[in-house]
Amino acid sequence: MEDKVEVWPGRAYPLGATFDGSGTNFALFSEVAEKVELCLFDADGAETRVELTEVDAYVWHCYLPSVQPGQRYGYRVHGPWDPENGLRCNPNKLLLDPYAKATAGEIDWDQALFSYNFGDEDSRNDDDSAPHMTHGVVINPFFDWEGDRRLDYPYNKTFIYEAHVKGLTELHPDVPEEQRGTYAGIAHPAIIEHLTKLGVTAIELMPVHQFVQDSTLLDQGLRNYWGYNTLGFFAPHADYSAAARGEDAVGQQVQEFKAMVKALHEAGIEVILDVVYNHTAEGNHLGPTLSFKGIDNAAYYRLVEDDQRYYMDYTGTGNSLNVRHPHSLQLLMDSLRYWVTEMHVDGFRFDLASTLAREFYDVDRLSTFFELVQQDPVVSQVKLIAEPWDIGPGGYQVGGFPPQWTEWNGKYRDTVRDFWRGEPSLGEFASRLAGSSDLYEHSGRRPFASINFVTAHDGFTLRDLVSYDEKHNEANGEDNNDGESHNRSWNHGAEGPTDDPEILAARARAQRNFIATLLLSQGVPMLLHGDELGRTQQGNNNTYAQDNELSWVHWDEADRPLIEFTAAVSRLRREHPTFRRKRFFTGGEVRVPSGGEGDRLNDIVWLHLDGRPMEDGDWTDGAQALGMYLNGHGIAGRDDRGQPIVDDHFLLYFNADGEASVTLPPDEYADAWDVVIDTGGSADDDGTYKAGASFTLPHRSMMVLREHHEPEVEPDLSVAASVAQAQGR
Repeated sequence: MEDKVEVWPGRAYPLGATFDGSGTNFALFSEVAEKVELCLFDADGAETRVELTEVDAYVWHCYLPSVQPGQRYGYRVHGPWDPENGLRCNPNKLLLDPYAKATAGEIDWDQALFSYNFGDEDSRNDDDSAPHMTHGVVINPFFDWEGDRRLDYPYNKTFIYEAHVKGLTELHPDVPEEQRGTYAGIAHPAIIEHLTKLGVTAIELMPVHQFVQDSTLLDQGLRNYWGYNTLGFFAPHADYSAAARGEDAVGQQVQEFKAMVKALHEAGIEVILDVVYNHTAEGNHLGPTLSFKGIDNAAYYRLVEDDQRYYMDYTGTGNSLNVRHPHSLQLLMDSLRYWVTEMHVDGFRFDLASTLAREFYDVDRLSTFFELVQQDPVVSQVKLIAEPWDIGPGGYQVGGFPPQWTEWNGKYRDTVRDFWRGEPSLGEFASRLAGSSDLYEHSGRRPFASINFVTAHDGFTLRDLVSYDEKHNEANGEDNNDGESHNRSWNHGAEGPTDDPEILAARARAQRNFIATLLLSQGVPMLLHGDELGRTQQGNNNTYAQDNELSWVHWDEADRPLIEFTAAVSRLRREHPTFRRKRFFTGGEVRVPSGGEGDRLNDIVWLHLDGRPMEDGDWTDGAQALGMYLNGHGIAGRDDRGQPIVDDHFLLYFNADGEASVTLPPDEYADAWDVVIDTGGSADDDGTYKAGASFTLPHRSMMVLREHHEPEVEPDLSVAASVAQAQGR
């Protein structure tokens, strides 16, 4: 059938299928291949094979002047079959191009997709997998960006919103039905308006690289919802595209994704992708042969050195990508650059990032992958966020990543949860509020190295965190044995739903405490989608397989006061650089910028509730309440014009204990204070207190006060008014 296709030599670079406006260049790396066939498919599945005869540096390539966007394709690789030595070539298995920019169709888990016959793992299966396999699609790379560019917000001005493309949009009443659950849905004005109201500067999308549905889940009537099962590192997940659902629109998910990014950028919102470069969907030696295994198994995967039939597994998914091999590293770097340069994304959150640091056995902070990122002129300039752990030995690496990286701060999550449920943790709580200098300052990093979060997709939602003592994962079909058992949660007196008004009031106050703490801590706040709406998963803390209404955001049940509260606190953070410092506190005295000779205070002062400064021995006395003075003259930073940043002074009080009496510090801190946040609703009607005044702080509540301005300086109390309105005061 090859004589039907005109074949030119083509080029070895770039890898993948590249349409240049006339025809398409195809290039595939395989060091072990003895022969490679490019397979072209029409809409009916008829296959035409083209043998690639040109090989340069183990890259097999050709140029087909007749191939246009929308063409489906795959590869067959002929070569050695010797699993004990890590060689798994089998030309009967159609293979997805690792560099495919789009895909069409899904795998159906037929036995033909596997290299062995079920029940006999030592056998060899030679059934043709093509009828059961997903295809790569040649795309049109051209798109009118109309001058779009990266927003490039500094970290200290960043507010991240972790979201799921489908979960966020599937039930939104204002999003057209055909756009729900898609990139177009994320770009809809109703979603963007909500994000803008919250003051979000970046949306962090859970995996959107093409992923595979797990057969074990499909057999149970479940689906892979989270998407941590990647097969295509260049292709936007096709199921999230409204445009790609028609047969005549194959490959249009790329255009739709770009349109989403463009719309979010126009609204001032960055796009960060949660990426899974640590493993692929092919699993272990019993998994299917879909792409990398059949192309060059030992190049792409970490194999057990003394028995290369088996795979090293640092992820709990069956395999780990081989970050010691140059072509595997090239795949990662090419993918990252592609999403930045061609898809215009603004950064990445790396799932199980410790795996990428395992160049040998232990986690190596200076592994080749991080060196490549460091020197790359494109990738090094976007936001790089590590999930700093994996399941291997020594995998928990919070605080251990290179200087240009930021990290999900799991210690922040745990400490803040512990504090608000009454666990003695005062000293560590203060450290987390102040930016976790104990984790990041030693390596020259700043407070914004800490991505602060209380909840994320993996675990309880915020509402469930304050409504359940135990996980309730029965819907997952694993007898409630899956998911984290130690959640540091508290149900406030009833497990799950209740009509008790006191419990409901306590839970509402607890949610406000968590949100205010998160948004006003030093570092970069990350909010889980729906937490501001009061979203529940009915106590399920592991909804990886719950692609249904249990996980989706129910917009019709939104907690409107909580939305308003979140937006108001976000605005307070946005308007006051005191809460988003570029440098750690020094604890030293601050000189007033005007050069005045008045009282000088430290940039931060920790306070007892009676107004006295904390002493070294006070941190272990069992207290569960704390005051925090932030000196607006001690920000130690300069604005874009090089001028010193000066702000108002603030007092923050955190009370995780019973009802307490608070006495404000003397007038050397400020003559008077205005209440701007009061989660307990106890402040006086006028919300202003003189220095040294006393008031009652309700149990498990939080209050934020700003220095009072004299009448000749018109105070901006709109934030305080918004907070009060949101709390029903």
